[in-house]
Amino acid sequence: MTTAQAREIRRACAEAALAHPGVAALQPTLADRLTAAVSPRSAAGPPAAVRVERPPTGAGWHVEVRCILHPGRRSLDVARQVRENIHATLTAAGLLDPVEPLTVQVTITAVLRHDPGASARA
Repeated sequence: MTTAQAREIRRACAEAALAHPGVAALQPTLADRLTAAVSPRSAAGPPAAVRVERPPTGAGWHVEVRCILHPGRRSLDVARQVRENIHATLTAAGLLDPVEPLTVQVTITAVLRHDPGASARA
């Protein structure tokens, strides 16, 4: 796997995860925060909240995505849909052969708090 290929897959996975209406954001990591602190305008590429690697067997791909959800969303439903979105996106973009094994691990790291005053202000 080349660095450019990994970056392209990570970017596609991030976009697929963020396309789900239940996903508020991807969990920033220390690397993301340090990069933003040094240069807020830098386009550092896909967030570190998405990891892509080849399994030890060398066949297929393993993707890990860490998501933050909007309030009132069922974690299990969102995780399942994000996993399906990632698989469909990678296949449609030609980044993944449909018969190639793919494991997608979606971890929900947080749920945004509901702001009771938000509905009163709207």
